[in-house]
Amino acid sequence: MRQFTLPLAIQPADIDGNDHVNHVVYLRWINDVAVAHWHAYAPPDMLAGYAWFATRHEIDYRQQARLGEGVEARTWIGTVDSRRMERLTVIVRPADGTVLARGRTLWTLVDRASGKVTRIPDAMAAMFADYRAAPA
Repeated sequence: MRQFTLPLAIQPADIDGNDHVNHVVYLRWINDVAVAHWHAYAPPDMLAGYAWFATRHEIDYRQQARLGEGVEARTWIGTVDSRRMERLTVIVRPADGTVLARGRTLWTLVDRASGKVTRIPDAMAAMFADYRAAPA
C-alpha cells in the first residue's frame, strides 16, 4: 500500500490561544491532502465529471504542532463501496516521526452534471488501487 504525501506549512494564523496549531486546521489539512491526491491522479475527464463530498470526519489528536515545525499529511484509501470511499490520514512531524493526528473521512461521489450521488466507476477505483489498505 502506498501513501500520498503532502508537505504542510504551519502559518501564524494556524496558531491558537494555546500556542499550538488549532484543531480546525487539522481538518483543513485532512481535506487538503485528499483534494491534492484526487487532483494528482484523476484525469481531466474525471475531474470535470465528478466531485467528492465529505459526509463524515473523525479526528484523533495525539500531539501538538507548533509554529516553525515541519509537518506533512499522508493519506491512503480504506474501504470502498459502490458510492463511498473511506480515506485515512495521518498528520506527521517527519523530523522525529511523531504522529500528531489521525483522521478518517467518508467521501461520497457526486456526478457534477446532475448533482446526484453516483456509483464509483471501475476505472476510478482502479486508479487508487495502489493506495488501498489491506482488508483487516
